[in-house]
Amino acid sequence: MTEKNGSVQVTVVFPAFNEAPWLEDAVEKTSEALSKFAASYEIIVAEDGATDGTDKIAERIAQEKAFVEHLHGDKRLGRGVALNNAFQKSVGEVFVYMDVDLATDLKHLQTLVDAIRIEGHDLATGSRLLRESKVQRSFRRQFTSKLYNFWVRAILGSKLRDHQCGFKAFKRETVAPWLSEVGARHWFWDTEILVRAQRRGLRVKEIPVEWKSGRKTKVNLMKDSANMGKQVLQLWWKLKRE
Repeated sequence: MTEKNGSVQVTVVFPAFNEAPWLEDAVEKTSEALSKFAASYEIIVAEDGATDGTDKIAERIAQEKAFVEHLHGDKRLGRGVALNNAFQKSVGEVFVYMDVDLATDLKHLQTLVDAIRIEGHDLATGSRLLRESKVQRSFRRQFTSKLYNFWVRAILGSKLRDHQCGFKAFKRETVAPWLSEVGARHWFWDTEILVRAQRRGLRVKEIPVEWKSGRKTKVNLMKDSANMGKQVLQLWWKLKRE
């Protein structure tokens, strides 16, 4: 671990809306996992206008633990905005973000970070759609995910299988200079950053993971799927004009 705002190897960010039941456990387990392979690290809770007391829990944890920082949002601005803000505040050589429910097994965390620090990739992402992955989710959500990712590959030219897994790592020096180009404010942020990275010729690695949802999803299947499909087309048009 490290003192706040010190030089660190790994920054882990939890984008957090209403995560009161899971936040403290997530910080504890992630800190334990990081301590096994990272000489220094920080954890940032990017709290996005929570209404269930997540903000108070995050602030208490930050006061108790020197390696934790709480970024508070007065109102909900979106997952993408929270991640952009956290990236700007972070100091780690490698920037990681993951979902607070720890849906992706933490045993993959070192593999994710090593893909950047040791193997030399610019981005690494967990993938629930690789053959080696073990995933527990409903048939409906699995089908919708496959359809969405096919759409992203077909329209935006991505070579990746899974764009939306909330388990990603970036190399600061190669991603920071163009991060402001990512305009998505919510769930589509995950897809847009991977698409833009590939267009820049950056090295992106997909990692098979064990994944299971630890809570009821916050994604509205119909509403969010339709909105993200619309954003795929909007990004296609935007990239065509850039």
